[in-house]
Amino acid sequence: MGNLLCCVLVKQSDVAIKERFGKFQKVLNPGLQFVPWVIGDYVAGHLTLRLQQLDVQCETKTKDNVFVTVVASIQYRVLVDKASDAFYRLSNPTSQIKAYVFDGNY
Repeated sequence: MGNLLCCVLVKQSDVAIKERFGKFQKVLNPGLQFVPWVIGDYVAGHLTLRLQQLDVQCETKTKDNVFVTVVASIQYRVLVDKASDAFYRLSNPTSQIKAYVFDGNY
């Protein structure tokens, strides 16, 4: 029914990515949105704006040559003004965050 009327419902605390003929058009905010598929518009995907948590287990060696296992809990969320970057630039955000934590150059 939504496709017939060119309307899309974006849930609360989510955003949707709107494309026209495969090119980024805009970020759709929560609520009922108009997406005229007749002129080539469509929703490429959805992103959640909720706070998410990723637990990363790291094994490291201390200065006195003892190996310890540390669990780092990383909390992250998508910023509304950077939603298009989060959708198009990050292919696997959890793996990229884990790599950043294991690298230790932060």
